[in-house]
Amino acid sequence: MNTFTLLFALFLLCMLGWVIYNSKVKKSGFEVPEVFPADWRAFLLDKVHFYKELSDSDRLVFENDVQRFLKRIKITGIKTTVSDEDRLLVASSAVIPIFRFPEWEYKTLVEVLLYPDHFSEDFNFSEGERNIAGMAGSGGMMSNLVIFSKPALWQGFENKTDKHNVGIHEFVHLFDKQDGEVDGIPSIYLKHQFVLPWMQLIKKNTEEMLEGKSDIYVYGATNPQEFLAVTSEYFFEQPHLFKEKHPELYKVLSSVFHTDLA
Repeated sequence: MNTFTLLFALFLLCMLGWVIYNSKVKKSGFEVPEVFPADWRAFLLDKVHFYKELSDSDRLVFENDVQRFLKRIKITGIKTTVSDEDRLLVASSAVIPIFRFPEWEYKTLVEVLLYPDHFSEDFNFSEGERNIAGMAGSGGMMSNLVIFSKPALWQGFENKTDKHNVGIHEFVHLFDKQDGEVDGIPSIYLKHQFVLPWMQLIKKNTEEMLEGKSDIYVYGATNPQEFLAVTSEYFFEQPHLFKEKHPELYKVLSSVFHTDLA
């Protein structure tokens, strides 16, 4: 093989590698600043309690995770505008559950849609019964999407005294999905010895919720996957209270998310 042929073959290999790389790397289309803006940092300190409680070094990690998410995931407003602040709340919702998992990617997620209000099961946000604040895809047309009511997303961060955050709730569903199934048992992150106790805790706490004997939002009694999402909201929003009221649940979720917030 002469020099020209060798160089041409190397050129073709490089071009093939470039094409494969760019076909795999998803880009959001949003120009993310390379240096985290000071006004973004001030916004996170004001709105995102999880970020505010971090050490200075961990805040830098959180900021890097937010930038990485915004570079890869498209955020689209449906009959509503999308501000930088909206993007920061979406990205924070995504980063919080997986903060202790370096290099995590929501592998199936491509786009987040923001609606101007709550919506119905058929995605109508202008009429009829509209009681859905967020939805994470588990199959079909929703496989690569998460949808939020923008007012509900903001409310989750505005109210710092409740146990609810729809952003965290929906991204926990995607966290749960990482082992292949949204079933309330994130088995690849739940130590084997905790799986059976976790199922027993779900059963016990669901019964108490349905009897009105628990301060956990009763929607969590719908099924195991909603139980995981609802208790995770409580875990991240009010960790000290959650540990006081539900020490067994707190212990398991600390193991699942690799963090002891209280």
